[in-house]
Amino acid sequence: MSERTIPGEKPRTVLLRGGEVYSPADPFATAMVTEGDRVAWIGSEGAADSFADGVDEVVQLAGALVTPAFTDAHVHATATGLALTGLDLGSSAGLADALDRVRAHAAARPGDRILLGHGWDATAWPERRPPSRAELDAATGGRPLYLSRVDVHSALVTTALLDAVPGLRDLPGFTADGPLTAEAHHAVRAAALAALTPGQRGEAQRSTLRRAAELGIGSLHECAGPEISGTDDFTGLLALAADEPGPRVFGYWAERVTGPKDAERIRELGAHGAAGDLFADGALGSHTAHLHAPYADAPHTGRSYLDADAVAAHVSACTEAGLQAGFHAIGDAAVTAVVEGVRAAARRLGTARIRALRHRVEHAEMLTPEHIAAFVELGLIASVQPGFDAAWGGPKGMYAQRLGAERAHTLNPFAALLRAGVPLAFGSDSPVTPLGPWAAVQAAAFHRTEGHRITVRGAFTAHTRGGWRALGRDDAGVLVPGAPADYAVWQAGELLVQAPDTRVANWSTDPRSGTPGLPELTPGRQLPLCLRTVVAGRTVHARPNE
Repeated sequence: MSERTIPGEKPRTVLLRGGEVYSPADPFATAMVTEGDRVAWIGSEGAADSFADGVDEVVQLAGALVTPAFTDAHVHATATGLALTGLDLGSSAGLADALDRVRAHAAARPGDRILLGHGWDATAWPERRPPSRAELDAATGGRPLYLSRVDVHSALVTTALLDAVPGLRDLPGFTADGPLTAEAHHAVRAAALAALTPGQRGEAQRSTLRRAAELGIGSLHECAGPEISGTDDFTGLLALAADEPGPRVFGYWAERVTGPKDAERIRELGAHGAAGDLFADGALGSHTAHLHAPYADAPHTGRSYLDADAVAAHVSACTEAGLQAGFHAIGDAAVTAVVEGVRAAARRLGTARIRALRHRVEHAEMLTPEHIAAFVELGLIASVQPGFDAAWGGPKGMYAQRLGAERAHTLNPFAALLRAGVPLAFGSDSPVTPLGPWAAVQAAAFHRTEGHRITVRGAFTAHTRGGWRALGRDDAGVLVPGAPADYAVWQAGELLVQAPDTRVANWSTDPRSGTPGLPELTPGRQLPLCLRTVVAGRTVHARPNE
């Protein structure tokens, strides 16, 4: 998406002044000029005077902070919008509360062909169990209902929805009364989403894009695929983002590539790559992440959907087609399969060709030092979600329940990844964890495992420039002359510089550091408030009265 201009028309110029501009071009910058869809100049307040009479608009920042717009490197736009506008059980206090919400939602939407909800997590409920099918049948009056778990790798359904999917009871992952996983879940999810009308999909997608813009997000990576959403959902989102002002959307289509025809079909969909949620395994919360050793609370090692040979075939075919590949891999056994498969492709095609395409690994939660070394060797991007640790880390969190304290302590090792030189791209996996980039930066800087913490500056870079680098773009996600004019304006309070050395004070306001400051993100403090979001020089969100 870029700013539309009339042929021959002079690009519109804007001067922002009287604030703080976060830019490596000038750590003391207080002003910025954009021309059309690009940053034209960054500098001091005194120098800004020379531009004031020659621009189309002057924005008085009144001390506000200007930063690059955030990129959320992993979202599911339709599912996010449905959670924003519909039945979200993420804050349910327990079983009875969840059933009350289902009952109220069913009563409020009598005309819906299917009831959709998201976000339940029985590990946090006093009962420690989800609703039974009989309880859901009663709460809905026997109507079809699909309720995805918070990790979206299992779901509860009513009998009416089961009966609407032929052969469902014979698929792997089907249980008589509990959550559906694996192929059974994929089948019932496809049936549920197919019941949405184009109008419902469009409403949900617009809600997601609007919410992202309100949070200072200028770009989203939509992680779609045949087991997640249909092609109509995917192409409809890309068309919507291209036609209406809002965040940019870059799409990934998670389908295996076996040759040039597959790669061309994925390109024809408008996808940036055959990556995103191409599942090597499932999720820890649903006991479907693939582990080398059994779960602490279940007598098995989860599910493997791709082995190293399948990974190698996909990466080889994508690389030969010049197409970015990638995988969803959470458990340590799944990550092993991915790195072994990518390494096999590198032996066949050469490591330089593999590295050039910056193939991605989504989530990458259970990493060993050997895995991290392989990421460096093969040039893999780690597309990770700090919100996962905030939601499920710690000695009493879901990770510890599923894995035991020792293994849980190793998850999401952001510091080790950065020290090794692995590029990080931050995202939310929304609706798994909500859109909220400053909360994600905070979660990485105050990781529940102290040794995995990174600086606020490093986390901010991963959530701005990191997403663009994951697309193969090194010229964006940063405010310097010539970069895209994608930025956000924040009410942020005092700006600080976090020192990476824990032997000295964590925060500094000393301007002599020559490092641009960022807001203080100590837990408990109010996060920055987005006043304006601009994408390609066009305002896509402005807070009222700003």
